[in-house]
Amino acid sequence: MSTKRLGSNGMSTRRYLNWARGLFLAVSFCSVLTMSACGGGSSSNSGGGTTQVATPTITTTAALNGAQTITLSVATPGASIYYTLDGSTPTANSTAYVTPFLLTSNVTLKAVATLSGDTASSIASQAFAPSITSGTLVWSDEFSNSTGANAAPNALVWTYDTGAGGWGNQELETYCAPDSAASPCDANNPNVYVGTDGYLHIVARQPSSGVYTSARMKTQGLFSLTYGRIEARMQLPEGQGLWPAFWLLGNDITTVNWPACGEQDVMEHINAPQPDWIAGSLHGTDANLTQQYPGATGPTFSAADWHTYGMIWSKESVQFYVDSPSNVYATYTPASLAGQSGAVWPFDSNSGAFVILNLAVGGNWPGSPNASTTFPSEVLVDYVRIYTN
Repeated sequence: MSTKRLGSNGMSTRRYLNWARGLFLAVSFCSVLTMSACGGGSSSNSGGGTTQVATPTITTTAALNGAQTITLSVATPGASIYYTLDGSTPTANSTAYVTPFLLTSNVTLKAVATLSGDTASSIASQAFAPSITSGTLVWSDEFSNSTGANAAPNALVWTYDTGAGGWGNQELETYCAPDSAASPCDANNPNVYVGTDGYLHIVARQPSSGVYTSARMKTQGLFSLTYGRIEARMQLPEGQGLWPAFWLLGNDITTVNWPACGEQDVMEHINAPQPDWIAGSLHGTDANLTQQYPGATGPTFSAADWHTYGMIWSKESVQFYVDSPSNVYATYTPASLAGQSGAVWPFDSNSGAFVILNLAVGGNWPGSPNASTTFPSEVLVDYVRIYTN
């Protein structure tokens, strides 16, 4: 009697091979279905063979007087988050989340995450009812420092543009972060720090002939706002070729670039056409609006004294003031763009904007420093504050 070769379950070799082949085909077919269709674990969508993106996480950090800083995140690598604040269902056409933002209104936040080829996430939702009254202080950086030594600005709020290259205006400075040590930057003589005097110092230096360093700090990627009243109390340097500024850029600059993102210049100061030229400006696609502060030409005004420079940002309105929100010297609306062909008003896009403080040296607009320009020269900032409208 011939001997049969047995499979692992006692079947004949031929039957075993047919059984194994069938099992392989079943497993292969199962692998293209969702796990629940094959009887193993939960599915992340209802079909199509894709994975569902993780639901966004909403994280809140207390600001001031009931305001919250909102951070959205998603565990799925590469996914994008979109959100609404009116309770409507978010889609990929809703506002794209870029950076943490200040929330001061009674709203229902809903967020969805998407990734090409995958199913959109479930909707994350959270209601907020801070019921904050108009004129309430909701965020500030007071630049406090009790360390007994000069310190870097708050790294949870501020980051830095660094390097040279003219910055679109043929400027002469190299921008340095507080710890920048590569020449011409010098970490032992930083261009930006919070002093033991409780002021932010942004310092322009001339380490050698024709070489200039300074600082440009920003909240990009860390903090942003949409609407509200923002102001800074500042003391500005006087000198040919010095260009201090307090301004905002739209968060969507990474996708639509400048000027489509919108630029709001709360304060710019140069020593021309007179020593105390100060202005507020708006820039967008084919849109340029600038108004000089008329009080700066008066005999008692000096930019070297302490002044508060502010902006009131509302839907379809931007206003600039000096020293008091009752002292508005420029009001702009979309109608202000009449006569500027192709001009776009980008300040109601809901993407929000981040804050910048800097001191430029030289360039096409202010011109180069001359023998009368003092180095080091510095901007002092007592605080940056945001209030509800």
